[in-house]
Order: sequence, then structure tokens, then C-alpha cells
Amino acid sequence: MPNPIPMAMIGCGGMARHHVRNILKQLDTTRVAVVCEPSAEAYAAFAKVFTQAEQPAPPNVPDLTQLLRQHDVQAAFIVTPHVYHHDQTQACLEAGVDVLLEKPMVMNAAEAQSLIALRDRTQRLLVVAFPGSLSPYLRAAVKMLRSGEHGPVQSISATIWQNWDIMTRNTWRQEPAVAGGGFLFDTGAHMLNTVVELAGEPFVQVAAWLDNRGRPVETMGVAMGRLESGALVTFHACGEAIPSCASDIRVFCEKAILRTGMWGEFLELQRENEKDLSPVVTPPSLGVWEQFLAVRRGELANPSPPEVGLRMARLYDAIVASAAKNGTLVDCTAN
Repeated sequence: MPNPIPMAMIGCGGMARHHVRNILKQLDTTRVAVVCEPSAEAYAAFAKVFTQAEQPAPPNVPDLTQLLRQHDVQAAFIVTPHVYHHDQTQACLEAGVDVLLEKPMVMNAAEAQSLIALRDRTQRLLVVAFPGSLSPYLRAAVKMLRSGEHGPVQSISATIWQNWDIMTRNTWRQEPAVAGGGFLFDTGAHMLNTVVELAGEPFVQVAAWLDNRGRPVETMGVAMGRLESGALVTFHACGEAIPSCASDIRVFCEKAILRTGMWGEFLELQRENEKDLSPVVTPPSLGVWEQFLAVRRGELANPSPPEVGLRMARLYDAIVASAAKNGTLVDCTAN
């Protein structure tokens, strides 16, 4: 095993702390060399995670340009408010740094196309941190579906729920200019991406309704669509649930039913003539950073390139466009 790669954590908020707990289990492959966080309070909370793991906390350089100029890092994990994703990724790629970028990748399809062009121009690695696309369970599901062993996909049903409104009230996640959208764009990004991953084909039509419940962004939403093959898809997002965060995604094939979650955290299968769903076993994973490193080492083809950010942005844009016209059908083939 080569020496641990020096990496930079860009952002030290709650999600960054979640991810770094897993990264600290991978010290044989990774060294968190430096972080970039303008908030002293967020950095203190981040440093505490290292203290609890009996590891020295990395230094904080709040200015990303200065960090990239002064520190020799090979990779960066960007976990910041959505509005900053594009420019921070651009800075890292142009500095020759490979990037794992938290979801949703960007604010809109134009920014997604920009990052694809940057990836191509710099020839650096860009992976979107969608746990679904990076999940061994979901890759197993996709392999089953593409093989045709269970017959064609007839429909997909996806539901997510969370007490998102209460958890995010008075934070940047409910500021449209910073967040880019509400519950369906934030937690719901996992559901949208995982469904599109399972479908494996474009949407041709979408109809949707969103409800802000008096908030600056949507906390409720339903959408339905038709895939290129004619298969039907439904989405249901409830960000006003009791304290919880969960999902249920089912793919109905001609000869089987597959069930997973928005993060691809498990996989169950029920074949025809079987009474119940049964777990599908795959090798365990330590999360998105481990998968990113596997891609970086060439052991795994990138399952979550910036193109997945583009397809999710286009789907969300179609949902918003339909909802703005009270569920008017949107033609997705015009994208």
C-alpha cells in the first residue's frame, strides 16, 4: 500500500464531520493534511472529532486560494453549501487536485456542464459524492437490471421522508440563493440520483407539484415521469415528517422486485415464485471516500462522474419547471 495521500477537507460542517469519522478509519490510505473553513466554531467542532479519535487536528487555512498555493495536497473533499461547489471545484481542478464533491454537485445544469468541461480540460479526477452511485449494493442492482435477467423495468416507486424543515430552519439550507432548492434538492438529491441510476435511461416527460408550506424553499414534493422505454416513475418527498430520515425505492421488473434506499445502503430482491424480499450480499464499504480512492487508484471505473450531476440537475430543473405551472407536463427531450 502506498503512503497515505495528503488531502484537504473543504468545509467543516456537520456533513464534513460525518465523513471524516469514516476517513479516520482509513489512515492507512489517507492523511487529512489541511482544512478550509471560515467559521471558527465549525473548525473547533471538526477538530474535536480528531481529538476524540486520538489524532492531531489538521491546520485550518480559511482561504482556499492560499491553501492550494501553500499546501501540497493531492485530493480534496468539498463539503460546503451548494452555491460554492462550482468555484471551489474549479480552483482545485486547476491546481491539479483531484476532487470528491458533495451532492448536489452544483446549482444548475449550466454549472454542471462547466465542471464537465473543466474536468476534460484539466484531466483531473472529479467524483460526485452520491452514496447511491458509489454504493456496491447499487452497482450490484444496476448490473442485475442491465443484464436483463429479471426482464425489463416496468415501473419505479421512490419515497423519502425526514423532519427536514425543523432541522434546517434558519440555516443556509433554506436560503434559495445559497441552497439552490429545498428538501427535494437537498436530501431528495439522493433519491433523484439513485432512481436515475437504477433506470439507466433518460426521462422523456415529467410532471410535478412542490409545496413550500410557507417556507422559502420546498419542503414537500411529488413528481411522476416516463422513461424513454415507456416505464413509469413516481417520486414522493416529505420534509415535514416526524423526527426521522429514511427512504424506500422499489424497482418493479417483469420477473422480480428490487428494493433499496436512497443511499444504496442495502439491496433486497424478490424473484417470481418467491414470497418475500431477501437481502443481497455485497462486500462492505467504508463510504464515499473509500470508493473515491478506489477510482483514483484505477481499481474501479468512476461510477459517479460529473455527468451524474448534470442528469440530476436536468431532472430537478424539469420538476421545478412543471411545478411552476401547476403540474404541466414537461418535455425532457428538449434538454
